[in-house]
Order: sequence, then C-alpha cells, then structure tokens
Amino acid sequence: MSKQYISPALVICIIGFTIIHFITYFFHVELLLTLLIFFGFGIILFGAIYYGPLHLKMPLGLFLTGVIIFLSVDTSFLAGMREGLLQMRNMVGLLVVIPMVSWVLREEAFLESAISYAHDFVDTSKKFYFGMVSFTQIIAYFLLFGAIPMIYQFVSMILKDEKGEAWERYKGTAILRGFALSVLWVVSIPSFAYVVEAMGASLWKSIVQGLGVAVLGTIVAILFFPLENRKYQVNFTRGLQHEIDEIMRHTKNKRETKRIVREFILLFVSLFGSIFILSAWINMELLVLIPLVILMWILCYYIVKRRLYKLTQIASLYIKEEMASKSYQLCVMIGAGMLIAGLTKTGFAGWVVNSLYALEAVAPFINLLYLLPFMVIILGFAGLGPLTVMVLVAGILQSIQLPYAPELIVLAVTLGSSLSILLSPVIMPLIVLSDSNGLSSFKNGFQFNGVFAVVLYVLVMTYIQVMAYITG
Repeated sequence: MSKQYISPALVICIIGFTIIHFITYFFHVELLLTLLIFFGFGIILFGAIYYGPLHLKMPLGLFLTGVIIFLSVDTSFLAGMREGLLQMRNMVGLLVVIPMVSWVLREEAFLESAISYAHDFVDTSKKFYFGMVSFTQIIAYFLLFGAIPMIYQFVSMILKDEKGEAWERYKGTAILRGFALSVLWVVSIPSFAYVVEAMGASLWKSIVQGLGVAVLGTIVAILFFPLENRKYQVNFTRGLQHEIDEIMRHTKNKRETKRIVREFILLFVSLFGSIFILSAWINMELLVLIPLVILMWILCYYIVKRRLYKLTQIASLYIKEEMASKSYQLCVMIGAGMLIAGLTKTGFAGWVVNSLYALEAVAPFINLLYLLPFMVIILGFAGLGPLTVMVLVAGILQSIQLPYAPELIVLAVTLGSSLSILLSPVIMPLIVLSDSNGLSSFKNGFQFNGVFAVVLYVLVMTYIQVMAYITG
C-alpha cells in the first residue's frame, strides 16, 4: 500500500491520540478512552505499514512480546491489551509536542549571534571547547539529539578551514560529551522526564543534582582535552583565533546581535523556569505538564512576535510533511508499554530483584546502585535508544521497593544513559555524529570517549555511594 495513503491515516491516529490523551487526563470519559486505545493500535498498525515490518522490528518485537505474555498469563487478554496500549500515553503526548520547540529556535540567528557576542570569551581552544560542551546542553533543551548535527554544522561553519582527525576529535568529543551530560539534568529530554516521574523523585532535586554532575563532567572534559590531543601537535588556539577574526570582520550590526542573544536567554529561562515553577505549584504529572507548558510557551512567543500567521503555516507543514516520518519513537513507546504491562503480570521484576540481591550476597561490597548504569549500558549496546532503555528499566524499578532515595536512583539510571550515548555505536547520538563528521562510530565512541566514560562513572558513582551511605 502506498505511503501517500498510509501517511494521512498515521497522522490522524497520532493527532487523535494526542488530543484525546490530554482531554481524558482531565476528564474521564469511557468512550474517549476506548477511542484512545483504537488510535494507539492505529499508530502501531499504520506505523508498521509506513516503515515496513523490517524497519520497525524493534517496536513490533516489543509489542508482540507483550501480546504473547498476555496470552500466556492468567489474565484477561482484552484488559491486558487495553492496559498495554495506554501504558505509555504520557510519553506519546510528550514526544509529539517536544519537536515543536525547534520552531522557535529557527526564527532567529541565535547560534550565530551567540558566537559573535561571546567571541572574547571563546578566544582560546579550551574556552571554545567549554563553550561547545555547555552550549550543546542548552540547545539539547530545544532540539534533543538534533542538537548534535546542528551544533556540529554550526561549529564546522566557524572552523571551515580547519580539517583533519585532530579537529574532528576536537569538535566531536565536545559535542557528544555535551549531549551525554544533558541527559542528566535537561527536563525536556523525555528519558530524564520519564525516570523522574516513574521514580517519584523531586524534580528540583533531580535537576540540581544532575546539573552539578554535568558541571563536574564538563570540567573533566576540559581537563582531558589537552591530554587527548597532545599527539596531534596541532595549535588549536591559533587556528580558532584566525577563524573567529574572519567571522568578526563580517559582523556588522552589534546592536541586533545583542538583542538576539538577550532574546535567546529570555526564551531559555522562560521555558526552563515555567516548567520548574509550575511543577512545584501544580499537582500534575510531569509528563503531562511539560508538553502543555511547551504549547503555551510557543503560542505566547508567536503572539508577542505578532507572527500567528506563521505559526499556523509551520504547524500545517509539520503535520503534513514531518509528523508521519517522526512516528518511529511513538511506535517504540507503544511497544514498550505493551511489554511493561505484560511484565507486571509476571514475576519478572521479582526475578530481577532476587538476582541482584543474590549478586550482593556473593559480593557484599556491590549494591544495586553500582549495577543500574550497566543495565542501561547493556541494553544500549543491544540497539535500544536511551528513551526506550529508560522506559524499560524504570518500568521494572517502579514495582520494586528500593532502600535508596529516588533522586539517587534517577542519577544512577541517567548516568547509564549518558555512558551509553558516549560508547554505544548502535544508538542515534553516535550514529548522527558519525554521519556528520565521517568517522566511524567506534572511533567517535570507544576510542575517543572510553577513558572519559570510565572516569565519569567512577566520579559519579563515588558521589552516589557517599550520598546513599549518608541518607541510609
């Protein structure tokens, strides 16, 4: 069947599911919940036809495994299907809305203005490296892993005459490490938002804790930079200053540059601050609050800018040309929801806990917090992306009573996600970076970031164990 017929059906299911999800969150209407289930099944069905079963093998595998479990256990199959199709409804709503944040970021030359404005602060190779690591985390707030190719292209425009492996390592490690650190604290990244919600952790404590670790990781990255690049014998500072001087010669309107930079800061603070403040004041699930805040934030931006006409054009284009092609993650979430709902009907969670406690009995110096990052890393090397892994691991942990502060569990799990991003050659961040710079995933991952990943694990796990001892 042609994609031109399947695509509209898939889009209708996505839009229908998203709208009804938000309505039924506030108003329980049984008929709408039934319709929500049909739309959820429609997403996985039309998604399988749109992508083809081979391309959609992971989400279909998750979905069918859940179906098999429901057929095998002593429970109502229809009730199980209903629970499975609704299990990840919050994540589907979040994933539909979050890409819309990028609409605002593309309205002005924010990145170009930032480098023009901050040229005096990034005039050495170490300062520029710090800027890349830090700015990638901020842009990840708006673009998720789309920040990797965007920042790479932007930096390559600045360093247009600087070629070779040394410069690719310089750019690639900074950008990948920046994004890996962002999953520890950026609330708009779905994997972080989900695990905070699933563990019942305090949002502000999780953000502050993750941000502190990200700052530590940034410092370590800067300290590693001269050691890692010593063998290349390249004067990065000289090459960088030459390129920045070229940019500054073509920068004309400094007043306009300052205006755009101030606007970018205001946009970031308003989005971050509104989510942060409202989560403390409003009794609403974080995975529902975030997309609603984003929608209002986007609407306010275009109203203030008097560009509502443009918003309708962008939204129409997004629905017609992008929504169907971005539905892969939605299918993954529905498939993961089926598997998680199925596993809750079995003794799987208990088996995991008993196995971990048995390991602790053999090696008393090892506790669950040591092992949680490796659970995430192993699944990451199996090809599961950070969000899918987080959903599966947190879904299991939800049914377990753990004797640790939920914020420490959040940090341990997100640390695993961060390390997986740095090392796994089969998940999107490394694939996207390798596609951008032409180096292999192994080189961008293990070869360039292996030692950094080990040091990051040791430092963060030391903090986690100390806090677990103090609070225990």
